[in-house]
Amino acid sequence: MKKPNVIVCICDQLRAFETGCYGNSALRTPNIDQIAAHGVRFETAVTSNPICMAARSALMSGQYSRTCNGHLENDFASTGGKGWSTLEPEFPERERGAHLPGTTLPEALSAAGYQSAAIGKWHIRPAPEALGFDHSVLPLSNHRHTDQQFMVDRAAPMAVDGFSVEREIERVEAFLGDRSSADRDPFFLYYSIMPPHMPVGDMPEKYLDMYSPEEVPLRPNVERDGRLPVSAEWFKVYLWDYVYYHYREPHALELPADFDIRTLTALYYGAVSWVDDMVGRMLRSLEANGLADDTIVIFTSDHGDNLGSHHQWNKGMLLEESIRIPMLYHFPGSWTDAVNYDQVASTIDIMPTILDACGLELPEHLQGQSLLPILTGERTALERSWSFIETPESSGGDDLTEIGIRTPSHLYGMCLDAQNHELVDTDFCFYDLVCDPYEFDNLVGTNRAPGLESELKQRLLEWHEQTGWLADPDCGPDRSHLFDEDGMPRSGSL
Repeated sequence: MKKPNVIVCICDQLRAFETGCYGNSALRTPNIDQIAAHGVRFETAVTSNPICMAARSALMSGQYSRTCNGHLENDFASTGGKGWSTLEPEFPERERGAHLPGTTLPEALSAAGYQSAAIGKWHIRPAPEALGFDHSVLPLSNHRHTDQQFMVDRAAPMAVDGFSVEREIERVEAFLGDRSSADRDPFFLYYSIMPPHMPVGDMPEKYLDMYSPEEVPLRPNVERDGRLPVSAEWFKVYLWDYVYYHYREPHALELPADFDIRTLTALYYGAVSWVDDMVGRMLRSLEANGLADDTIVIFTSDHGDNLGSHHQWNKGMLLEESIRIPMLYHFPGSWTDAVNYDQVASTIDIMPTILDACGLELPEHLQGQSLLPILTGERTALERSWSFIETPESSGGDDLTEIGIRTPSHLYGMCLDAQNHELVDTDFCFYDLVCDPYEFDNLVGTNRAPGLESELKQRLLEWHEQTGWLADPDCGPDRSHLFDEDGMPRSGSL
C-alpha cells in the first residue's frame, strides 16, 4: 500500500480564537474552516513553547526546546545563545552541531522513501538540508513581506518582486504540480506562511482594508481597569516590525492618525485572511493535481499573539493568547470528521503522529505522543490527555521563565530562574479555563480546588525533573564532548 503524502502547513503567530472554525464569526477563514469541517479539530491545542524558533525546532525534532535546543528563545542552540539576529538568518549555515539531536521528521520520512521540501519561513538553525530536506525555498529575512530575497536549495540569494507570501505559494503550486504523476514517491511538504506575524502594515491593499476597526471584537481581557492598551512603540512594531523600525524607514517614524488597538486588530484580521487565501490555493492545487485523497494535511501555528490581552504584546508568555493555537488534522476517507474536546494536542505531538500515520517506527527520543488513535476514532483521549509548555518570559520579571501544564479545563504554571532553570516560585498561576476562559481569576492560594491544584503541580514537577536540557550529559545521545566545563559549546562544535 502506498504511503500517504504529508503536508504540514504552519503559519506564524495565529491564535486559535482568530479563525472561523474556532468560533470567531467576524473573521472570514473559509479554507481553514474547510480543513476543520472534514477533519479533526482539537478544541484545545497548545504550542510547546510560544516562541518561533523554539516551537518550530520542537516540531521538527519531536522534543521540547530545552532538549532539542538547550535554549528557550529565538537564539542559537545551547546554553546562553550566540547573540545571533533573529531577523537575518545568515543562511547558508549547513552544520547541525549539537542541537536537534536524534532523527528529525524529514530524516525519518526520507529514510522511508519520501521526497521532502520546505517552502516559506524557516526560522530554525541550521538550513533545511541539514535536517534532511531535499529541497527548500526560504525568504532570507524573517520579519518582512516585501523587499525579500529567497534562497533556493544551496544557490545564492536572489531578489524577488512583490510579496514573498505570494511567491511562496507559487512555489508550493509548482511543487505539487511536479508530483501529480501516480508513480511518484510520496512527499513531505513543510509549508510555512509568515503572516499573521507582523508587519501587518506590509500586506496587499485588499487585506489592509478588509475589516473595519469598529466591527472587530476585542477579547474581554483586552480592556483592563477601564482602559484599552496603548503602546506607540508596539504599534509601530506590529505595523512595520523590527526590520523597518530599526532602519527608520520614513513611513515608520510616525503612526497614522487615531491608530489604536481596534485598528491594529483589524489589520491582524486582514493578515489572517491572507493566510486563509494561501491555504485555499494549496488545497485547490492538491485537488487539481489529483493529490487530495492521498495527502495528510495538518494546519497549525507556531504560537499565538497576546495582541493587547492583559495589556501584553507579542507572544512568549504563559497566557492563553500566547499558547493556544489552531490544530487541524485532515486525511480523506481515513480519519473521522470530528471536534475533539477531551485531548490537549501540542506541536510536540506532530512528529510522532505523522510517523505513526505513515506506518513508521517512532524514534526513542520523541517526547510527544501519537494522536493517531484519536484521529481514527478509536479513542477520544490518550492516557496523557494534557500537554506541557515552557516559555522564555514571565510577567513576574525578566530573570524568570515559566513552565505550565494545560489540561482540557485548566492551566497551572510555575516560575523558573532563567539562568539555572531551578524553581523559584511554585505559586504562580492556576486557572479554571472553563469558568474563566479569559484568565481573570487566579486560583493559586485560594484553596478552591486544592486536590486538582496539587495533582497538576505534581505532574508538572515530574515533567520538569525528568525532561533533560541539551547540555545535560544524561539527555539523549552523549554530546558531552561538544561542551566545555561551563556547559558552553566548544569552538567549532555548533
